[in-house]
Amino acid sequence: MIIKEAINDIINNLRDMENSIDEETVNRLIETLTSASNVFVLGFGRSGLVAKAFAMRLMHLEINVFVVGETITPAINEGDVLIAISGSGRTSYIVNAAGIARERGARVVAITSYPDSDLGKVSNLTVTIRGRTKIDGEKDYMTRQIRGNHHSRTPLGTLFEISALVFLDGLIAELMDRLDKREEDLNRRHSVFE
Repeated sequence: MIIKEAINDIINNLRDMENSIDEETVNRLIETLTSASNVFVLGFGRSGLVAKAFAMRLMHLEINVFVVGETITPAINEGDVLIAISGSGRTSYIVNAAGIARERGARVVAITSYPDSDLGKVSNLTVTIRGRTKIDGEKDYMTRQIRGNHHSRTPLGTLFEISALVFLDGLIAELMDRLDKREEDLNRRHSVFE
């Protein structure tokens, strides 16, 4: 069944991502997050959903966090950080926002599959999350089949988005440990309007 093959592709990509985690980058990311006055998160499309999930967990950890584009998001300033999530690293809205953040003195962290992309170039820190994005791969169906590239099981940015979500959830677990937080602490800040 295709569903099992797709799940296997996702699991294998997650294993590769886990094996490629750079501890120094994680430490720099944690220092950046915990020393920022405010954390702003940004993604577009499904990466935007990953950004919002990450923002919610940061809020649970009592980190001042805002989602770019929401009506209550304040101006970004020096001492703040923008976490910009883009598989391709070339989404114009995200690259432009990262440029604005840098101009205003904020630090920028890119979460992307392409560290040499426009987003990677404007960022202070780049976290590389490998995963097929919507710009990858052979466009011709027959060529993909002959080469054994059956990426249609994980279309467009699926591997990047899932891997980014898992990486960021793992980062939350690391932050919980370093900040001496427990699930009960996070639960106290969880929404009561459900």
